[in-house]
Amino acid sequence: MKTNLTHYLQKYSIYIVLAVLFIACSLISPYFLQSNNLINVSRQLCVGILIAYGEMLLIISGFLDLSVGSVLALAGVFSVSAYQQTQSMLVAIAVAVFVGMFCNLINGFFVAQCNVPAFIATLGMQMAARGVALYYTNGQNILQLGNFVKIGQGTVGPIPVPVLIVIGITALIWYIMNHTKYGRGLYAIGGSRSAAEASGINAKRSIYVSYLINGILVGFAGMIFMARNNAGLPNGAIGYEMTGLTAAIVGGTSFTGGIGTVSGTVAGAFIIGFLENVMNLTGVNSYIQQVIEGSIIVLAVAYDVVSKSKKSQKVIIVKEAKETAK
Repeated sequence: MKTNLTHYLQKYSIYIVLAVLFIACSLISPYFLQSNNLINVSRQLCVGILIAYGEMLLIISGFLDLSVGSVLALAGVFSVSAYQQTQSMLVAIAVAVFVGMFCNLINGFFVAQCNVPAFIATLGMQMAARGVALYYTNGQNILQLGNFVKIGQGTVGPIPVPVLIVIGITALIWYIMNHTKYGRGLYAIGGSRSAAEASGINAKRSIYVSYLINGILVGFAGMIFMARNNAGLPNGAIGYEMTGLTAAIVGGTSFTGGIGTVSGTVAGAFIIGFLENVMNLTGVNSYIQQVIEGSIIVLAVAYDVVSKSKKSQKVIIVKEAKETAK
Protein backbone atom coordinates (compact mmCIF):
# COMPACT_ATOMS: atom_id res chain seq x y z
CA MET A 1 0.00 0.00 0.00
CA LYS A 2 2.82 2.36 0.97
CA THR A 3 4.70 1.48 -2.21
CA ASN A 4 1.64 2.25 -4.36
CA LEU A 5 1.10 5.57 -2.58
CA THR A 6 4.76 6.51 -3.10
CA HIS A 7 4.50 5.55 -6.77
CA TYR A 8 1.43 7.73 -7.34
CA LEU A 9 2.95 10.66 -5.44
CA GLN A 10 6.07 10.48 -7.60
CA LYS A 11 4.07 10.07 -10.81
CA TYR A 12 1.70 12.97 -10.17
CA SER A 13 3.95 15.16 -8.00
CA ILE A 14 4.24 17.91 -10.61
CA TYR A 15 0.44 18.28 -10.80
CA ILE A 16 0.16 18.29 -7.01
CA VAL A 17 2.79 21.05 -6.86
CA LEU A 18 0.87 23.02 -9.52
CA ALA A 19 -2.41 22.71 -7.58
CA VAL A 20 -0.79 23.71 -4.29
CA LEU A 21 0.95 26.66 -5.96
CA PHE A 22 -2.32 27.81 -7.54
CA ILE A 23 -4.03 27.81 -4.15
CA ALA A 24 -1.07 29.56 -2.52
CA CYS A 25 -1.00 32.27 -5.20
CA SER A 26 -4.73 32.90 -4.77
CA LEU A 27 -4.17 33.41 -1.04
CA ILE A 28 -1.07 35.58 -1.43
CA SER A 29 -2.64 38.07 -3.84
CA PRO A 30 -6.34 39.03 -4.10
CA TYR A 31 -5.77 39.93 -7.76
CA PHE A 32 -4.47 36.50 -8.82
CA LEU A 33 -7.88 34.88 -9.39
CA GLN A 34 -9.33 37.79 -11.32
CA SER A 35 -10.36 36.68 -14.82
CA ASN A 36 -8.30 39.39 -16.55
CA ASN A 37 -5.18 38.30 -14.69
CA LEU A 38 -5.65 34.60 -15.50
CA ILE A 39 -6.28 35.42 -19.18
CA ASN A 40 -3.13 37.55 -19.26
CA VAL A 41 -1.10 34.76 -17.63
CA SER A 42 -2.34 32.23 -20.19
CA ARG A 43 -1.54 34.63 -23.04
CA GLN A 44 1.95 35.32 -21.69
CA LEU A 45 2.65 31.61 -21.23
CA CYS A 46 2.02 30.76 -24.87
CA VAL A 47 5.51 31.68 -26.09
CA GLY A 48 7.13 29.82 -23.19
CA ILE A 49 5.06 26.69 -23.76
CA LEU A 50 5.91 26.53 -27.47
CA ILE A 51 9.65 26.80 -26.91
CA ALA A 52 9.39 24.40 -23.96
CA TYR A 53 7.92 21.75 -26.30
CA GLY A 54 10.91 22.12 -28.59
CA GLU A 55 13.35 21.83 -25.70
CA MET A 56 11.41 18.83 -24.37
CA LEU A 57 11.78 16.95 -27.68
CA LEU A 58 15.50 17.66 -27.79
CA ILE A 59 16.23 16.94 -24.13
CA ILE A 60 14.36 13.61 -24.28
CA SER A 61 16.65 12.55 -27.13
CA GLY A 62 19.74 13.77 -25.26
CA PHE A 63 20.24 17.21 -26.84
CA LEU A 64 19.20 20.84 -26.31
CA ASP A 65 18.93 24.22 -28.04
CA LEU A 66 20.58 27.37 -26.67
CA SER A 67 19.71 29.42 -29.76
CA VAL A 68 15.96 29.64 -29.10
CA GLY A 69 15.84 33.30 -28.08
CA SER A 70 17.95 34.51 -31.01
CA VAL A 71 16.17 32.36 -33.63
CA LEU A 72 12.82 33.47 -32.19
CA ALA A 73 13.86 37.11 -32.67
CA LEU A 74 15.15 36.45 -36.19
CA ALA A 75 12.02 34.57 -37.26
CA GLY A 76 9.85 37.25 -35.67
CA VAL A 77 11.45 40.27 -37.35
CA PHE A 78 11.53 38.53 -40.74
CA SER A 79 7.87 37.60 -40.32
CA VAL A 80 6.90 41.16 -39.36
CA SER A 81 8.82 42.54 -42.33
CA ALA A 82 7.18 40.04 -44.70
CA TYR A 83 3.74 41.02 -43.42
CA GLN A 84 4.43 44.73 -43.90
CA GLN A 85 5.47 44.09 -47.50
CA THR A 86 2.65 41.70 -48.46
CA GLN A 87 -0.15 42.29 -45.91
CA SER A 88 -0.59 38.51 -45.95
CA MET A 89 -0.68 36.57 -42.69
CA LEU A 90 -0.05 33.31 -44.57
CA VAL A 91 3.16 34.71 -46.02
CA ALA A 92 4.18 35.97 -42.57
CA ILE A 93 3.58 32.51 -41.06
CA ALA A 94 5.47 30.79 -43.89
CA VAL A 95 8.46 33.11 -43.45
CA ALA A 96 8.56 32.62 -39.65
CA VAL A 97 8.38 28.83 -39.96
CA PHE A 98 10.96 28.77 -42.78
CA VAL A 99 13.47 30.86 -40.79
CA GLY A 100 12.97 28.71 -37.69
CA MET A 101 13.39 25.49 -39.65
CA PHE A 102 16.40 26.74 -41.62
CA CYS A 103 18.30 27.74 -38.49
CA ASN A 104 17.47 24.45 -36.82
CA LEU A 105 18.40 22.49 -39.93
CA ILE A 106 21.88 23.97 -39.52
CA ASN A 107 21.83 23.01 -35.83
CA GLY A 108 20.74 19.49 -36.72
CA PHE A 109 23.45 19.15 -39.38
CA PHE A 110 26.27 20.01 -36.99
CA VAL A 111 24.87 17.84 -34.21
CA ALA A 112 23.85 14.79 -36.28
CA GLN A 113 26.39 14.78 -39.12
CA CYS A 114 29.44 16.44 -37.58
CA ASN A 115 28.93 15.18 -34.01
CA VAL A 116 29.42 18.70 -32.66
CA PRO A 117 28.06 18.88 -29.07
CA ALA A 118 24.59 20.45 -29.12
CA PHE A 119 25.75 22.98 -26.54
CA ILE A 120 28.44 24.33 -28.89
CA ALA A 121 26.44 24.09 -32.14
CA THR A 122 23.41 25.94 -30.78
CA LEU A 123 25.53 28.46 -28.89
CA GLY A 124 27.10 29.40 -32.22
CA MET A 125 23.65 29.72 -33.78
CA GLN A 126 22.57 31.88 -30.85
CA MET A 127 25.23 34.44 -31.74
CA ALA A 128 24.81 34.18 -35.51
CA ALA A 129 21.00 34.46 -35.56
CA ARG A 130 21.06 37.47 -33.24
CA GLY A 131 23.68 39.12 -35.43
CA VAL A 132 21.58 38.59 -38.57
CA ALA A 133 18.46 39.99 -36.86
CA LEU A 134 20.34 43.12 -35.79
CA TYR A 135 21.99 43.53 -39.20
CA TYR A 136 18.70 43.12 -41.07
CA THR A 137 16.94 45.76 -38.95
CA ASN A 138 20.04 47.94 -38.51
CA GLY A 139 19.46 47.48 -34.79
CA GLN A 140 16.12 49.30 -34.96
CA ASN A 141 12.69 48.05 -33.91
CA ILE A 142 10.11 47.48 -36.66
CA LEU A 143 6.97 49.44 -35.87
CA GLN A 144 3.44 49.82 -37.31
CA LEU A 145 2.52 46.14 -37.41
CA GLY A 146 -1.13 46.68 -38.33
CA ASN A 147 -3.31 43.56 -38.19
CA PHE A 148 -0.26 41.40 -37.53
CA VAL A 149 -0.80 42.06 -33.82
CA LYS A 150 -3.99 39.99 -33.88
CA ILE A 151 -1.98 36.76 -33.76
CA GLY A 152 -0.68 37.81 -30.36
CA GLN A 153 -3.44 40.05 -29.04
CA GLY A 154 -6.62 38.94 -30.81
CA THR A 155 -9.39 36.83 -29.33
CA VAL A 156 -11.98 34.37 -30.58
CA GLY A 157 -14.83 35.02 -28.21
CA PRO A 158 -13.25 35.14 -24.76
CA ILE A 159 -10.29 32.96 -25.75
CA PRO A 160 -7.00 34.64 -26.85
CA VAL A 161 -5.78 33.62 -30.31
CA PRO A 162 -2.33 32.51 -28.98
CA VAL A 163 -4.06 30.16 -26.55
CA LEU A 164 -6.00 28.52 -29.41
CA ILE A 165 -2.77 28.13 -31.38
CA VAL A 166 -1.04 26.51 -28.39
CA ILE A 167 -3.99 24.16 -27.75
CA GLY A 168 -3.83 22.94 -31.35
CA ILE A 169 -0.06 22.48 -31.26
CA THR A 170 -0.27 20.76 -27.86
CA ALA A 171 -2.66 18.15 -29.28
CA LEU A 172 -0.34 17.58 -32.23
CA ILE A 173 2.81 17.24 -30.10
CA TRP A 174 0.99 14.89 -27.70
CA TYR A 175 -0.07 12.68 -30.64
CA ILE A 176 3.47 12.67 -32.08
CA MET A 177 5.03 11.69 -28.76
CA ASN A 178 2.52 8.98 -27.89
CA HIS A 179 1.34 7.51 -31.19
CA THR A 180 4.18 7.68 -33.71
CA LYS A 181 7.31 5.65 -34.28
CA TYR A 182 9.36 8.84 -34.21
CA GLY A 183 8.02 9.82 -30.77
CA ARG A 184 8.71 6.42 -29.25
CA GLY A 185 12.14 6.41 -30.85
CA LEU A 186 13.11 9.65 -29.08
CA TYR A 187 12.79 7.99 -25.69
CA ALA A 188 14.94 5.10 -26.89
CA ILE A 189 17.64 7.43 -28.26
CA GLY A 190 17.71 9.41 -25.02
CA GLY A 191 17.99 6.22 -22.99
CA SER A 192 20.82 4.78 -25.07
CA ARG A 193 21.58 5.96 -28.59
CA SER A 194 23.74 2.94 -29.41
CA ALA A 195 21.03 0.53 -28.24
CA ALA A 196 18.39 2.47 -30.19
CA GLU A 197 20.45 2.32 -33.39
CA ALA A 198 21.08 -1.41 -32.82
CA SER A 199 17.31 -1.92 -32.70
CA GLY A 200 16.89 -0.23 -36.09
CA ILE A 201 16.10 3.37 -35.12
CA ASN A 202 17.66 5.97 -37.41
CA ALA A 203 19.07 8.31 -34.77
CA LYS A 204 20.40 10.90 -37.21
CA ARG A 205 17.04 11.27 -38.91
CA SER A 206 15.30 11.59 -35.54
CA ILE A 207 17.73 14.34 -34.52
CA TYR A 208 17.03 16.24 -37.72
CA VAL A 209 13.27 15.88 -37.24
CA SER A 210 13.51 17.05 -33.63
CA TYR A 211 15.40 20.18 -34.59
CA LEU A 212 13.03 20.89 -37.49
CA ILE A 213 9.97 20.56 -35.26
CA ASN A 214 11.73 22.81 -32.77
CA GLY A 215 12.23 25.31 -35.60
CA ILE A 216 8.51 25.30 -36.46
CA LEU A 217 7.60 25.90 -32.82
CA VAL A 218 10.14 28.72 -32.49
CA GLY A 219 8.77 30.30 -35.67
CA PHE A 220 5.24 30.46 -34.25
CA ALA A 221 6.60 31.65 -30.91
CA GLY A 222 8.45 34.46 -32.71
CA MET A 223 5.28 35.69 -34.38
CA ILE A 224 3.29 35.64 -31.15
CA PHE A 225 6.10 37.37 -29.26
CA MET A 226 6.41 40.22 -31.76
CA ALA A 227 2.63 40.65 -32.08
CA ARG A 228 2.23 40.75 -28.31
CA ASN A 229 4.91 43.45 -28.05
CA ASN A 230 3.52 45.55 -30.94
CA ALA A 231 6.91 45.61 -32.69
CA GLY A 232 9.57 43.56 -34.40
CA LEU A 233 12.29 43.46 -31.74
CA PRO A 234 15.71 42.26 -32.98
CA ASN A 235 16.94 42.43 -29.38
CA GLY A 236 13.85 40.66 -28.02
CA ALA A 237 13.57 37.28 -26.29
CA ILE A 238 17.08 37.38 -24.80
CA GLY A 239 17.42 34.46 -22.39
CA TYR A 240 14.22 32.74 -23.56
CA GLU A 241 16.14 29.49 -24.05
CA MET A 242 16.31 29.33 -20.25
CA THR A 243 12.55 29.85 -20.08
CA GLY A 244 11.98 26.81 -22.26
CA LEU A 245 14.58 24.68 -20.51
CA THR A 246 13.21 25.58 -17.08
CA ALA A 247 9.60 24.73 -18.00
CA ALA A 248 10.62 21.39 -19.54
CA ILE A 249 12.89 20.34 -16.67
CA VAL A 250 10.56 21.50 -13.89
CA GLY A 251 7.85 19.58 -15.76
CA GLY A 252 9.75 16.32 -15.33
CA THR A 253 11.82 16.09 -18.52
CA SER A 254 15.05 14.40 -17.47
CA PHE A 255 18.15 16.39 -18.37
CA THR A 256 19.97 13.10 -18.87
CA GLY A 257 17.47 12.09 -21.58
CA GLY A 258 14.82 9.44 -22.13
CA ILE A 259 12.09 10.88 -19.88
CA GLY A 260 9.49 13.61 -20.43
CA THR A 261 5.82 14.25 -21.18
CA VAL A 262 3.75 16.93 -22.86
CA SER A 263 1.41 17.30 -19.88
CA GLY A 264 4.35 17.59 -17.50
CA THR A 265 5.92 20.31 -19.67
CA VAL A 266 2.65 22.28 -19.66
CA ALA A 267 2.47 21.93 -15.87
CA GLY A 268 6.08 23.10 -15.57
CA ALA A 269 5.35 26.14 -17.73
CA PHE A 270 2.33 27.04 -15.59
CA ILE A 271 4.34 26.65 -12.38
CA ILE A 272 6.93 29.12 -13.67
CA GLY A 273 4.20 31.39 -15.02
CA PHE A 274 2.24 31.45 -11.76
CA LEU A 275 5.40 32.14 -9.76
CA GLU A 276 6.36 35.05 -12.03
CA ASN A 277 2.83 36.43 -11.94
CA VAL A 278 2.42 36.34 -8.17
CA MET A 279 5.88 37.88 -7.72
CA ASN A 280 4.88 40.71 -10.05
CA LEU A 281 1.56 41.18 -8.25
CA THR A 282 3.28 41.38 -4.88
CA GLY A 283 6.05 43.69 -6.10
CA VAL A 284 9.04 41.36 -5.81
CA ASN A 285 12.17 42.98 -7.26
CA SER A 286 12.87 41.81 -10.83
CA TYR A 287 16.49 40.96 -9.95
CA ILE A 288 15.31 38.78 -7.09
CA GLN A 289 12.93 37.07 -9.51
CA GLN A 290 15.93 36.10 -11.67
CA VAL A 291 17.67 34.66 -8.61
CA ILE A 292 14.58 32.59 -7.76
CA GLU A 293 14.11 31.32 -11.32
CA GLY A 294 17.80 30.42 -11.59
CA SER A 295 17.62 28.53 -8.31
CA ILE A 296 14.57 26.61 -9.52
CA ILE A 297 16.31 25.22 -12.60
CA VAL A 298 19.41 24.21 -10.60
CA LEU A 299 17.30 22.47 -7.96
CA ALA A 300 15.17 20.76 -10.62
CA VAL A 301 18.22 19.36 -12.41
CA ALA A 302 19.83 18.34 -9.11
CA TYR A 303 16.64 16.52 -8.08
CA ASP A 304 16.50 14.77 -11.45
CA VAL A 305 20.13 13.62 -11.27
CA VAL A 306 19.87 12.43 -7.64
CA SER A 307 16.57 10.58 -8.15
CA LYS A 308 17.84 8.89 -11.29
CA SER A 309 21.04 7.88 -9.49
CA LYS A 310 19.01 6.32 -6.66
CA LYS A 311 16.92 4.36 -9.15
CA SER A 312 20.08 3.07 -10.84
CA GLN A 313 21.49 1.98 -7.49
CA LYS A 314 18.27 0.12 -6.66
CA VAL A 315 18.41 -1.70 -10.00
CA ILE A 316 22.01 -2.71 -9.35
CA ILE A 317 21.18 -3.94 -5.83
CA VAL A 318 18.22 -6.00 -7.09
CA LYS A 319 20.35 -7.47 -9.89
CA GLU A 320 23.14 -8.41 -7.48
CA ALA A 321 20.59 -9.97 -5.09
CA LYS A 322 19.17 -12.11 -7.89
CA GLU A 323 22.65 -13.24 -8.97
CA THR A 324 23.53 -14.10 -5.35
CA ALA A 325 20.31 -16.10 -4.99
CA LYS A 326 21.28 -18.19 -8.02
